[in-house]
Amino acid sequence: MHGNEDGETGVDDDVAAQGFVGIGAYILGRNMFGPVRGPWPDESWKGWWGDEPPYHTPVFVLTHHPRAPLEMAGGTTFHFVTDGIQSALEQAKDAASGFDVRLGGGVRTIRQYLSAALIDELHLAIVPVLLGDGEHLLGGLNLPVLGYECAERIEGARATHVTLRRRG
Repeated sequence: MHGNEDGETGVDDDVAAQGFVGIGAYILGRNMFGPVRGPWPDESWKGWWGDEPPYHTPVFVLTHHPRAPLEMAGGTTFHFVTDGIQSALEQAKDAASGFDVRLGGGVRTIRQYLSAALIDELHLAIVPVLLGDGEHLLGGLNLPVLGYECAERIEGARATHVTLRRRG
């Protein structure tokens, strides 16, 4: 896991570490926050990460169901946004104070932001693992028409890292 003392080093580790530099806020889809569906039955679920999530910044969770902000150890506060992706982006940019906003996913969240051409740069780590049937990240999206181009490709030991950038 990134940030632990054990593990591998090399290109893949370097690319992963670079993904945490200069981040002032995150946006996550509700599924990335937790497995709870529908209205929140209570506020006992606090995410997958335990008492100190790895973000250490404000995190904006897209949801259709209101919930009070959740302050966690290490500087992470989860804010639950019910009025759409544009609102979440505006709130995250304000909270980031000039630093970058990182979109954490999942697939539906990334597709919404890509479709609206609201992602400046997208890093894809392509790993040859068969996972079965799942959500298609890029299916049906015409990225060149949306203004995206492949800006970089780096071969690592465990993954191929592709960076897509929005032109202009």
